[in-house]
Amino acid sequence: MFANNDRANPVGEAMDLAGIGIGPSNLSLASLLDGVPNVRAHFYESRTSFDWHPGMMLPDVELQSSYLKDLVTPVMPTSPWSFISYLVAHKRLYAFLNAQYDAVPRREFAQYLAWVASQLKNLTFDATVREVTFDKDHFLVRFDNGAVSSRNLVLGTGTTPSVPSWAMPFLGETCFHNSEARRRLPALNGARIAVIGGGQSGGEVVEALLNSKPGLKELNWFSRRHNFEPINDTAFSNQVFSPEYVYAYLNLNNDQKIEALKASILTSDGLSISTINAIYRRLYSLRYLENRNIDAKLSPNRDVIQVELDKGGYRLIVRNRFDSGVEVAHADAIILATGYQFKLPDAFAGLQDRIQFDRNNRPALSDEYCLNWNGPKQNRIFAQNAGRYSHGIADSQLSLMAWRSAHIINSLLGHSHFDLEPHDSQVNWQSSGHHAVGQSMAVDY
Repeated sequence: MFANNDRANPVGEAMDLAGIGIGPSNLSLASLLDGVPNVRAHFYESRTSFDWHPGMMLPDVELQSSYLKDLVTPVMPTSPWSFISYLVAHKRLYAFLNAQYDAVPRREFAQYLAWVASQLKNLTFDATVREVTFDKDHFLVRFDNGAVSSRNLVLGTGTTPSVPSWAMPFLGETCFHNSEARRRLPALNGARIAVIGGGQSGGEVVEALLNSKPGLKELNWFSRRHNFEPINDTAFSNQVFSPEYVYAYLNLNNDQKIEALKASILTSDGLSISTINAIYRRLYSLRYLENRNIDAKLSPNRDVIQVELDKGGYRLIVRNRFDSGVEVAHADAIILATGYQFKLPDAFAGLQDRIQFDRNNRPALSDEYCLNWNGPKQNRIFAQNAGRYSHGIADSQLSLMAWRSAHIINSLLGHSHFDLEPHDSQVNWQSSGHHAVGQSMAVDY
């Protein structure tokens, strides 16, 4: 696979950094490293080409963050790999501006990411990592027909669908996670459909069902939240997506971090106003203008506690946490909009015993975005999009992607190649006795 390929380094010539997985996070890191001299880094991906959440790319879905929070702009606005550069390269900057989007179509941002991935020279696709081991002073990354060595690694394999235990026995054509929605929804013909999860992904699935399923007779939408609540996108609330908030968050103990995460959940996981309005207006139109008899039941404060097969469909036992009642619902299909979680790739099985996990079996992450492991300190395993609990709610979003990548580069180099000093914040998060940790994040090696 790597014969005559000067982008890959044969065993014995250790790189500075090998990236495993090419999603937006590692694509951001690769983009920023493209302008950093004297760093030998390369990134590997099992898929044959870049494709960002293809299963969730439903019609009219929108990006929930600013297009300026792209791969590079927050730390290197002059980079050729910015979203603005993409628009200019495709001669549609003015057309984009004149479109006056309230939110950028997710398809547009996906095309931007794919455009960058198609041009960077430090990426290799169709390269499945089978095993990662450590030998003396370097990691060995093995593929089906080759291997590379590197002093440091960075995981960018993304998160995996979180599936409730009650759903595991039923996964298939009529019970699936929303990450498969685009592929499975067209063939879904059930008259009764249940959607589990009241966040943005659940809302997008509900909107798609209402718009594309003329045979739909009954729709149950269950959410554990108090209501189908909008994303908190106000100016002060959005401060949790700032470097200053991360610096403050890192000073908290574990219990304080959990409380802070709960308090800020709707800044990330709420429904967009456009999705809420689209669903409400569609229900209005179906009921009053089109005379379609859809029994739409929007049910917040619900926990699905048991599911069993029932006459070719499913019988759901649901607890109502609002009034402590227990309800029964029936569905021909169940769509799980139940979120995602980070997990180590299977290729790390041989190193797993050397990596520290927290009490919830999540890999423990240092302030510098490194997995805590018992190997040499100079050999680091950086992890992207793995720090929702350790670094705050922004870590699982695009908002601080470029800033996090810049931190990893600074740590890799041992000096501040990127200026990541905290900005002035409109919100005072910390007590006067606390000190920012930004400097130690960048150069604590």
